[in-house]
Amino acid sequence: MIAGQWFKKKWRKFYLKIVREKASPEYIARGWSIGMFFGCLIPIGGQLICSIPAAFLLKGSKIGAVLGTFITNQVTVFFIYPVQCYAGAKLIGLNLSYGDIKLKLKDIVSASDFSEFVDAAKSLAGDLTIAFFVGGAIMAFVLTPITYIAVKKMVIGYRIQLEKRRRKRQSMLRARVQAKHQREAETRTQA
Repeated sequence: MIAGQWFKKKWRKFYLKIVREKASPEYIARGWSIGMFFGCLIPIGGQLICSIPAAFLLKGSKIGAVLGTFITNQVTVFFIYPVQCYAGAKLIGLNLSYGDIKLKLKDIVSASDFSEFVDAAKSLAGDLTIAFFVGGAIMAFVLTPITYIAVKKMVIGYRIQLEKRRRKRQSMLRARVQAKHQREAETRTQA
């Protein structure tokens, strides 16, 4: 139960970061999809270098472009990178098992600093690197439009609900004011 509450709280915080940005739904969704694209395609460390300028060029949310890259983070890369490499390896015809790929990626994922990361990345040069980018391109081309549609829908839905609540408060306030005026009018008539 505690894990479920923690997840729900984190999801709510994440959701509010998306929908509360003061911009058009298209602008926000464009930024998030840019971040998702580079989060899938570029290894950790280079994602922001690509996503932020792309957000400026494509007129998308810079906040979304940054946060969208977090699809790959210290927790998710242990699953995403092997799957991405496996899909890419199958597509280009490499005969690598998921377990082989996971072992080869272990050093790069567990690197404690950037120089260790670079050394591990150099050792993976070749077919697995190509598989990484091919798999990343597949993920990017699938998840980018899904992200755009989902974020745009969330922002629009949130704003519709916000407007409904605002109208409800206004109508309740009007009803109170009318009731107050009616009581005052009745009091005056009785006097």
